Amino acid sequence: MKTGFVGGGHMGRALIAALRRSGVDAQTLFVAEPNADLRTALSTEFGIHATSDAKEFAGEIDCLVLAVKPQDMAAVLTPLRTYLERSQPLVISIAAGLSTSQLQHWCGPQARIVRAMPNRPASLGAGATGLYADKSVNNTDRERAERVLAPAGMTVWVEDEGLMDVVTALSGSGPAYFFRLAEALADAAVRHGLDQDAASKLAAATLHGAGLMAATGEPMSNLRGSVTSKGGTTAAALEAFTQANLEHIVEQAVAAAIDRGRALSRQQDNTGG
Repeated sequence: MKTGFVGGGHMGRALIAALRRSGVDAQTLFVAEPNADLRTALSTEFGIHATSDAKEFAGEIDCLVLAVKPQDMAAVLTPLRTYLERSQPLVISIAAGLSTSQLQHWCGPQARIVRAMPNRPASLGAGATGLYADKSVNNTDRERAERVLAPAGMTVWVEDEGLMDVVTALSGSGPAYFFRLAEALADAAVRHGLDQDAASKLAAATLHGAGLMAATGEPMSNLRGSVTSKGGTTAAALEAFTQANLEHIVEQAVAAAIDRGRALSRQQDNTGG
């Protein structure tokens, strides 16, 4: 299967790295990236064909991964439409907010679209990706999408396209939430006298270890309970979270991310994209 990427930034690069680690032949991977330094790095590190113009491969690939910002999508796809209508590749979009109908408007009405939302840990093979496909995408194409995304980590299909904005808010943006909490933990420790280097190292290692425990599949409530002794220090900290209404804060954050994803979609409609 020949797979082309439009966009070789953070997420495009992460997926390419995962595919190469899984043994995918470099000769079957292509990337279009306008930044010359990024093109050189992608070609050098992964041995793939890197170009500034996706037209070089758009007419001869089996799968096209769209890894550009939502607001750039119309400008990127419009020049490629003729090529895509000829080659009819499976199109996988990892852009937040853009619907399958919007993508078909730019790619052509016969385009088979899979929406995917991977996250940055994909660069380490520890990602989480939510996927959606409408009824026009057959099982073979779903398997193709899995072949592209599964090397980057676990995958979950959702059957309601509207829930892709929720997936984006949960796992797509989620790593940043945990990094923010780890930063806050380290900063609090520094304010209580620990030096910055020690605090940062302990916070990062704690985040890493907690993630490994979470990956075992044990319910989060059980894991939390295993760390919490009645009347102990952890219980006191968790009670402070409860008093500050942590659940409400998280709900507000997730809702803000969902609203932003939907706004990105409306923005493309309003600009005539």
